[in-house]
Amino acid sequence: MQIEQHKWHSPALGHEMELKVYGHYGKPVLVFPAQEGRFYDFENFGMIEAAAPFIEAGKVKVFTVDSVDNQTWTNWNAHPADRARRHNDYDRYITDEVAPFIRQHCGGSPQKFLTTGVSMGGYHSANFFFRHPDIFDALIAISGVFRLNMFIGDYSDENVYFNSPLSFLRNMNDPWYLDQYRQSQIIVCAGQGAWEDEMLHDAWELRQILEQKQIPAWIDLWGYDVNHDWPWWRKMLPYFLEKINLE
Repeated sequence: MQIEQHKWHSPALGHEMELKVYGHYGKPVLVFPAQEGRFYDFENFGMIEAAAPFIEAGKVKVFTVDSVDNQTWTNWNAHPADRARRHNDYDRYITDEVAPFIRQHCGGSPQKFLTTGVSMGGYHSANFFFRHPDIFDALIAISGVFRLNMFIGDYSDENVYFNSPLSFLRNMNDPWYLDQYRQSQIIVCAGQGAWEDEMLHDAWELRQILEQKQIPAWIDLWGYDVNHDWPWWRKMLPYFLEKINLE
């Protein structure tokens, strides 16, 4: 498997950021790490190995990025408003730096990306997908939450609102966004076992919102033995990669 590691000083964030690339060809897949995770976690926890058949066959090219969660939503020493503003810096890093890098790395192809992640990465993947349908046309969000209450309580402002999919999607009426969502592939998965209660609740609520908006989505709820943990996520990712259209 072809593997590369890249680092550059991010103008949006003001410090160096790293990412890894796995594969030689295929649909670009942007992976967000779990809470406060690093760009190498997907490899270290066996997720790259789980997806290896798709990578080696040239069906996907995987890009794993760093998080800055400890500067944003899990920065317990900062006010929620400051955390939200810092997350918007991360948003600019992804959209203005990582996305152009991915396009260039894929030969300048204009194709949109698939995004995925587990746990907090599930939140990020869904949030970026719904905020930026000009960049993404496929989503596999695994064991994610889609609101920010567990991190910032009941505080809200404009920046929090527009980074909480269960909030901004409920009131989304923009025809362009809705049309992009309806042309995309949306998969959301949660288990019903240990440590999945919040994720299960949010998956149910997201399904109701998408149904009301007539946005096709596959909300897949696994069994009561399916816990919020890597062994299950290693099963889920290849299962959904097999089902999704990667053309």
